[in-house]
Formats: sequence, structure tokens, C-alpha cells
Amino acid sequence: MQLDNRAQTLLKALVERYIADGQPVGSRELSKISGLELSPATIRNIMADLEEMGFVASPHTSAGRVPTPRGYRVFVDTLLTVQSIDESALESKLQTSLQTGSSQKIISNAAQILSSLSEFAGIVMTPRHESVFQQIDFLRLSEKRILLVIVSPSGDVQNRLLLTDVDYSPSQLIQAANYINQNYGGLSFDEVRIRLQGELKQLRDDMTRLMQAAVEAGSDAMNDNSDDVVISGERNLLSVSDLSSNMVSLRQLFDLFEQKTSLMQLLDVSNKATGVQIFIGGESNLVPMDQMSVVTSPYTVNGKVVGTLGVIGPTRMAYERVIPIVDITAKLLSNALSHSSS
Repeated sequence: MQLDNRAQTLLKALVERYIADGQPVGSRELSKISGLELSPATIRNIMADLEEMGFVASPHTSAGRVPTPRGYRVFVDTLLTVQSIDESALESKLQTSLQTGSSQKIISNAAQILSSLSEFAGIVMTPRHESVFQQIDFLRLSEKRILLVIVSPSGDVQNRLLLTDVDYSPSQLIQAANYINQNYGGLSFDEVRIRLQGELKQLRDDMTRLMQAAVEAGSDAMNDNSDDVVISGERNLLSVSDLSSNMVSLRQLFDLFEQKTSLMQLLDVSNKATGVQIFIGGESNLVPMDQMSVVTSPYTVNGKVVGTLGVIGPTRMAYERVIPIVDITAKLLSNALSHSSS
């Protein structure tokens, strides 16, 4: 729905003032801050039209108005002026935290940075595990206890403990690993499972059982989503009155952090987008609360999108400040992970 210039100017002024102080904005105040030479009666008429169109609402306790999720959407899509920040100063500050350590440590630092700079909750969806493996190794820990070491084509390493019925010798473990690596390296564990059914008849039964156990454990490792989302700064949201004043909403919010299912769906959508995405209030089934917004951006490793990061906060957040924070952090995380994988 198209808004004329006067309506856009008043809506922009109302949203900016409400974000700044959290109080409903009245027509008299709008006449002062909008810069428009309009009579109070004209402003009231325009505001009534905006309310009828669903862009603003009138709380019962005040004659002023507040933006709705739909009003915020128009604001961020067409009226927002993103804050100019000193990118070089911010980058030098962030690079120190994102330069060293394992990939998991770098990702954890990125979530903490997002939380610290935004003063809300920072989230990072970790890179999806590749479904194929480059090689595996067996390490005998003790009698009937073997460590399965899985190496992906990008060099990521995962470990799984195997409890076996047979006490395999080191030479047997080497033989089994060599057979799998030579014949199946570069395939997914699901493909290996299918091939094993027909190709291992020439091996002894105990060796077949070891390889099948390795394939099952490897498949579980590659499909393990328990650490798919790193969240930092959830407690920051307890001090946001828009979110914490309603216990039902607060419970919803922390259920979201605990279950992570809706978060994963939202981040998956962001993964397929380009640049910063903003999800506002209840406009989407992916965002469970009217009072909550999520600002996200995909990040890459060696040019390939592998995950999403973002900030979760109240709908009444300073988008012009949060957007560049998310954008720059995504770029720096991409650089850090690309360097760590090379």
C-alpha cells in the first residue's frame, strides 16, 4: 500500500521517536519533530489513516500511537537511514577476536561480539557438516573400545567412540581403515552403507561388523545437529522491558533458545538470501513473538555460503545501528573462517 510523502515522513518520525524512548507518540509531539508545517488536525487525520491501514496502533493507556510490526516493516524497507559507522575502527576491534583459535572458537567469539555490540542476543548457525568423508582412522583405546576419527574434505575432524564385541588388533584396525579409505573415500556414509551390503562378503564377519559400526557412527556424527546454533547474551533480553514485562512472552522467547527448531528454520531461510535480512514481530511464522525481531546475514567460507549469523532483540531496536554490526561481523567471520581452512 502506497503512502504519500507526508504519511511517510510522519511514520518515520514516529518510529524513530518510539525506538528512542519507548513511549507512545502524540500528534502534538509529531508536529514538533517531523519538520512538516501541518496543523495538529491534519496530523491527527493522517495518523488515523495510518492506524486504519495497520501501520500504527493506539495503546489503551495513551492518546499517542506506537508502530505495529507492519509499520516497522515499512520503516526498515523504505524509510530507514542506516547509521554511518567507522567500519575500519570496528573491523580492527573485531579482527583480534576473530583471528585465532579453532573454527568453533571463532564462531563462539562472533556470537559474543554480536551480543556485546548490539546489547541483545547474538546467534551464529555453525557451518553444516559435510555429508561426505575424506578418510577415517581407527584408534584402539582399550579392549573393545575404539575411537573412530572422521576427516571431512575441508579438514574438519569428528570423533566417535565405538564399543565392539571383538578386541581388534592395531593391524586389523589399519586394514579396515585402509579398505574403507581406498574404496569409499569421498562418498557419504549413506552411500557406503549401501555398498557395504554387497561388497564385504569376502571379508571375515568380525571385520564386516567393525566397518558397519563405523558407518553407522559416522552417519550419526555427520547428522548431529546438537551444536548447530551458538547463542550468546540471552540474559541481555531480560533487561528489555518490551520482552520481559510479559511472562508468557518471556517463556516463549527462552523456549525458542532451548528448542532451537524455529531458530534453525529462520536461519535456514536467511542462508538462502543475499545480504542482511530483517524479520519483524509476528509477520512471519518463523518469528514467534510480536515484540521480537531478528536481523541476520549469511556468511561464507571460501566464497560458499555455509551459515547465518544475527541479532535477536526487541522489535523496538535501533535497526540503523544493528544492521551494520551484523553486516560487518558476517564479512569478518567469513574472512576468518576462510583463512583458518586454507
